[in-house]
Amino acid sequence: MAPVFKLCGPLNWVTFNVGYHNEHHDFPAIPGSRLPEVRKIAPEFYDNMPQHSSWVKVLYDFITDPAVGPYARIKRKARGLDS
Repeated sequence: MAPVFKLCGPLNWVTFNVGYHNEHHDFPAIPGSRLPEVRKIAPEFYDNMPQHSSWVKVLYDFITDPAVGPYARIKRKARGLDS
């Protein structure tokens, strides 16, 4: 399983709790400001997940590693506007 983006800390405040991305997908109706509480309530689901430990490493890999960039997960054929 690939590591998930599960960083916590002060940068989450600046990035609207992006480090709680999995919690957001599990409970999309919960406001982003409450996602840290979800992790506290259900640590058995979130604490043992593989995770990244550095924002800088995540950004560096996103920029330099073609297997991680914005087009890495697209599995469809490119089509023109006329298709």
